[in-house]
Amino acid sequence: MPEVTVNHREKAYALLKADADKILKLIEVQIENLTMPQCPLYEEVLDTQMFGLSREIHFAVRLDLISGDEGKALLENLERQLNILHEAAQNTI
Repeated sequence: MPEVTVNHREKAYALLKADADKILKLIEVQIENLTMPQCPLYEEVLDTQMFGLSREIHFAVRLDLISGDEGKALLENLERQLNILHEAAQNTI
């Protein structure tokens, strides 16, 4: 695989990972400061952000910048981390 392709693949994955991290941070801040997880606003923000990330991942997969398995792993990891946050917020109520 040419060096340029490898660099593009690494950069694409890093950008998607950064976007997933931003979503996690956004939800952390929202839980800590703004709303509770059962609030419609919380759910709307989460759904919108997750949908946007899934479309980014789908696009990167279609361009063959990341594999489908890498994209799936990114989403699953983010969902797992969000579930941990949600459970922690529920336990503090």
